[in-house]
Amino acid sequence: MKFGTSGLRGLSVDLMGRASALYATAYARHLLKSGHAQPGDLILVGRDFRESSPAISATCIGALKRAGLTPVDCGTVPTPALALYGLELKAASLMITGSHIPADRNGIKFYRPDGEIDKQDELAIGAEAAAIGDAELDETPGTCEDRTAETEALFFERNIALLPADSLAGLTIGVYQHSTVARDLLGLVLVHYGARVVPLGRSESFIPVDTEAVSAETIRLLKGWAPEHGLDAIVSADGDGDRPLVSDETGEPLRGDLLGLIAANFLGAEVVVTPVTSNSGIEAAGSYTVTRTRVGSPYVIAGMDEALAAGKANVMGFEANGGTLTASRFIIEGQPIRALPTRDSFLPILATLFAAARAKQSLSAVAANYRLPFAAADRLENFPVETSGALMAYLRASDANLAAFLAPVAGVASKSDIDGLRVTLADGRIIHFRPSGNAPEMRCYVEAADENEAKALLEQGLGLIRAWAAARG
Repeated sequence: MKFGTSGLRGLSVDLMGRASALYATAYARHLLKSGHAQPGDLILVGRDFRESSPAISATCIGALKRAGLTPVDCGTVPTPALALYGLELKAASLMITGSHIPADRNGIKFYRPDGEIDKQDELAIGAEAAAIGDAELDETPGTCEDRTAETEALFFERNIALLPADSLAGLTIGVYQHSTVARDLLGLVLVHYGARVVPLGRSESFIPVDTEAVSAETIRLLKGWAPEHGLDAIVSADGDGDRPLVSDETGEPLRGDLLGLIAANFLGAEVVVTPVTSNSGIEAAGSYTVTRTRVGSPYVIAGMDEALAAGKANVMGFEANGGTLTASRFIIEGQPIRALPTRDSFLPILATLFAAARAKQSLSAVAANYRLPFAAADRLENFPVETSGALMAYLRASDANLAAFLAPVAGVASKSDIDGLRVTLADGRIIHFRPSGNAPEMRCYVEAADENEAKALLEQGLGLIRAWAAARG
């Protein structure tokens, strides 16, 4: 098991049974020792639709009970809905999900009563797990009170307060349901705003949908559905509903960081915190200040907390996948909307659809109005962690190594090492190499002046990685 950019991750077969009992127990002990919980306090448990998630959830519930807390089953709900209910009750929570990664993997996201855990919490949980070590541990699954309906209702009420009544009337919106836990709630919210909703692609088996590097198969589906049903947009989310997917009227997906940017302008943000992988044009696309961080919600949250500590207001953040976080209370349509400092897919989806409806423009026109550099991203799956680590060590070892590696593409003008290596090439294009923080994957991000140039650079970048790995043997 390993903590990555968002929670604990590993193979499902490894997480089921003892490992899930171990980390649930370790988290309970950390909460009690740190004062974030008292004996008998509520702790919420949610899960996604992966085949392994119910068993892992039941094991965690049993372990949490034995550790002295009172678990509550919140069912299959979006992660932001679980987090919001936890903030409402001032209760810690666990979300059993592997997010967008393949179905043979799973994970656990941990929340304190005040929001996501931070890197110090991760270290403390790891230390508690290590202290338990190989000692005998009861893995008996447990059951508890079900509060799925209350969790969903609170999140629904939040989202129907974001836009004016009937503000999406006249739009026909497809909802790619696949296996995301957001699928039903998202449709209900859109119907509330007057949209005509067309359900698409519902699946009873888990489908890993990555909203940051949308697969060719997903794009094929979107581009088929859009003209078939006369859609103005198609919306969806990843497995646990905290990363948005929005395609325009042609089925072309919009970049996640564009969705976050639209949400920032919708909110009237004064401070925007976003990772280094988000589009380089964001700074010039709104009247706010921007802080860049490493990849992962804990780093975005830390950046937002720093802004709050400095006395800033209207602070929000988003990741390159579009997941949007609010650190401040915002006033929308004259109503206060409480802070939700965890990734949320609903806010950026609604803000983007509202931007099109208000401007009476297509989504493709809304996207074009921002005139951002064209960005693309993809990943090499099942790429050994040892190989990606060796490649990054080689590229960081010297400027000569980096220049030689990129020589087939272009010269190097400058580089940033905030998270991975982000290189500005001599011709102004950008290429960024970064190993995944929680899976055996190597990611590549690029920016260029137009779509064809970006796609070509992305293929070159992935090709360089493959060639280096092959030469290394």
